[in-house]
Amino acid sequence: MEDNYWSTGQPGPAGPCSEIYYDRGPAYGKDGGPAVDDVRFIEIWNLVFMQFQRGEGNGKGDFEILGELPKKNIDTGLGLERLALILQGVENFYETDQVRPVLDAAAALSGKEYTSAESPEDPHHTDDVRLRVVADHVRSALMLIADGVTPSNEGRGYVLRRLIRRAVRSMRLLGVEKACLPDLLPASRDAMMGVYPQVSTDFDRISRIAYAEEKAFLRTIASGTARLEEAVADSKSAGKPLSGQDAFALHDTFGFPIDLTLEMAAEAGLAVDEQGFRSLMQEQRQRARADAKGKKSGHADLSVFNELLAQGPTVFTGYTELDGESPLRAILRDGVRTSSAAAGDAVELVLAETPFYAEAGGQAADTGLITGDGFVVEVLDVQRPVKGLSVHQAIVREGEFGADALVRTAVDRERRHAAEQAHTGTHIVHAALHQILGSDALQRGSFNKAGYLRFDFSWAEGLSAATRSEIEEVSNIAIRNNYSVQTRVMPLDEAKALGAMALFGENYGSEVRVVEIDGAWSRELCGGTHVTTTSEIGSLTLLGEASVGALYADP
Repeated sequence: MEDNYWSTGQPGPAGPCSEIYYDRGPAYGKDGGPAVDDVRFIEIWNLVFMQFQRGEGNGKGDFEILGELPKKNIDTGLGLERLALILQGVENFYETDQVRPVLDAAAALSGKEYTSAESPEDPHHTDDVRLRVVADHVRSALMLIADGVTPSNEGRGYVLRRLIRRAVRSMRLLGVEKACLPDLLPASRDAMMGVYPQVSTDFDRISRIAYAEEKAFLRTIASGTARLEEAVADSKSAGKPLSGQDAFALHDTFGFPIDLTLEMAAEAGLAVDEQGFRSLMQEQRQRARADAKGKKSGHADLSVFNELLAQGPTVFTGYTELDGESPLRAILRDGVRTSSAAAGDAVELVLAETPFYAEAGGQAADTGLITGDGFVVEVLDVQRPVKGLSVHQAIVREGEFGADALVRTAVDRERRHAAEQAHTGTHIVHAALHQILGSDALQRGSFNKAGYLRFDFSWAEGLSAATRSEIEEVSNIAIRNNYSVQTRVMPLDEAKALGAMALFGENYGSEVRVVEIDGAWSRELCGGTHVTTTSEIGSLTLLGEASVGALYADP
C-alpha cells in the first residue's frame, strides 16, 4: 500500500496501481529505477485497478479498506507526448515533431542556437528555456483559438491571453522586438494540421485573433516599459520593493498587467508590493460599484426600496401604452420617504404601474410628465435600484401633492420613438456584423438613446473602411426592406432552441422576451422597446469605430 496503491486521498474508490517506466539507458543517469533517477527512468503509463472502497485516513497515508466496489474498472492513463519523445528518440517533449518546428522557427527568428541544455550552469540554458516556452505556448495558443477560445480578462480567455503574452515576452528577451507570431503560428499550424486539420481550414480566423492580440500587447509593452524601468531604478536606489502604487499606476495608466510587472521586476532583482496593488485594485472596483449604485439610487439606503418591493413590483405597461393612471405608492426625498412634495422639490416617485421605461438593456430611460389634481412633475430619469421596482427621478414643476395621490402618466412620445429606432438599430447592426464578420463578433454591451446608438462587440482588431462601409450598407438594406419587428414571450429553453442570441453575462428568467426582425434574420432576447417595422428607423450611419482597449488587467 505504501508503494503501489492509489486513491483520491479521501473516502472513495481505491486500488493497486501499476506504473510503467521506460529505461532510457546509462547515458541519462544512474541505474536503480525511478527512485534513483527519474530522468533516466521516465514514467509513460499508469494503470489503477479500481476495485476497493476506502474509508477515512489517519493523515499519514494509512486508511481502512471497507470492501469491494460493486463495479470494478481499470483507470488507464498514457502520457502520449512522453511516449512520442521515446519513439522519436529525442531528448524531451520540446523536440518532438509537433513542437520542434516552432522552436526552430523561434531560434531562426532570434538568431539563437538551441542546444538542449538541461543544466542551469550551461550558458545556453536561459535561451533554451525561452525557446521552449515560445514553442509550447504558441502551440497551446493555436489549439485554444481553434477550439473557440478568444483572449479576454477572465477564465480560459485569460489563460490564452497570458500564453500569448508570455510567448511574445520570451521572444523580446531573445532579442526580437517586432511581431513574431506571423512567423511562428504558421510553423505550428503546419506541424499540427495532419492530426487537427481544422487549424489549417480555420487559420484565417485563428491568425487574425492571435496577430491582433500580439499587436495590442506590443503597444502595451512599448508604452509601459520605460515607465516601469524608471520605477524599478527609483525603488532599487531607495532599497525598497516596487510599490503597489507604482504597479497600480502602470496598470491603470499604461494597461501594464500585474503579471508582467512582477516578471520584469523579478528580472531586475526587485520584489513588488503585490498586496498594495491588490488593495488599490479593490478600492477602484468599490468606487466603480458605488458610482453605479449612485446612478440607480442616488446613494440612498436600498432598504426603503426593498420595503416597497415587498408590497409588490412595479407593473410596466409601456410595451403597449405611453400614458395611463396609477396610484402613487411613495414619495422619496434624498432617499427618505416623505408624505408630500411641492414645487421645486427633487423627488423620487414610485407608482403601482407605469409606462415609463426604466434604463436597462442599454436603452436610455423615458422622460415625460406625471400630473394630478393641481400639480405637474417632470420625469428626468427612471431607474431600477432593486429588480422589479421602477423609481422615477423627477422635479415638481407646479403645485403640491401627497403620497396617496392618483396620478396621470405621459411618456415623451418623440423621445421614446427615437430610442426605439436606436434600439432596433443595434439589433440590425448586430445581425450585419454576424453576416460580415461571423459569429465570433459577439455583443458585449450597447447604449441607445434618441438619435444615437453605440454597439459594443468583441473583435480582435480594428475594422477596415471597406468593412465598415459593408456593415452600414447591409444595415440600411435591412431598414429599406421594411422588415417586420415582432416580440414574443416564451420559455428560455424554447428561445435557445430557436437560436435567439443572448447578451453574455446577463441573467434571464425562465420566461424571456424574444425580439425578431423578419423572423430569423435577427432573433435576440431583449426586454427593450422597439419600432414595429425597420423602415421606421429611416437610415443608419456609422459615424465611427473605436477600441475600448485590450485591457490586460488582472481579473
